[in-house]
Amino acid sequence: MIRVTRDITIDEKDLDIAFVRASGPGGQNVNKLSTAAQLRFDVGRITLDPDVLTRLTALAGQRMTKDSVIVIHAQRFRTQERNRADAIDRLLDLLREAAVRPKPRRATRPTLGSKMRRLDGKKRRSDVKAKRNTRSFDD
Repeated sequence: MIRVTRDITIDEKDLDIAFVRASGPGGQNVNKLSTAAQLRFDVGRITLDPDVLTRLTALAGQRMTKDSVIVIHAQRFRTQERNRADAIDRLLDLLREAAVRPKPRRATRPTLGSKMRRLDGKKRRSDVKAKRNTRSFDD
């Protein structure tokens, strides 16, 4: 069992990891060996709160299929073991981030100083543009 948070745990049997050939430069190592790890995790196998599931769906983006399966492709390293560990770490980070409830934003009013700075900047810019338009009587 892998503990994600205090409430969320994943059974290692639920992680489906396959090794495929990596893309990019690397010479014969890329051409011969299947070092890239492709992790598939069905979100339906664990119980999540509806708000956590909503955040997870938004965070996963295109990595989540219509069948609610998260697919993570790890090919950063040259060995299967390190790519496997990297894929699992990225899945755990994604789940931990989804489990954190975002802090609600409180609407605040701008301070008098910030209003004055904004208006001063607008006035300075206006003066610069107005001076471009002045013509002398010699023309």
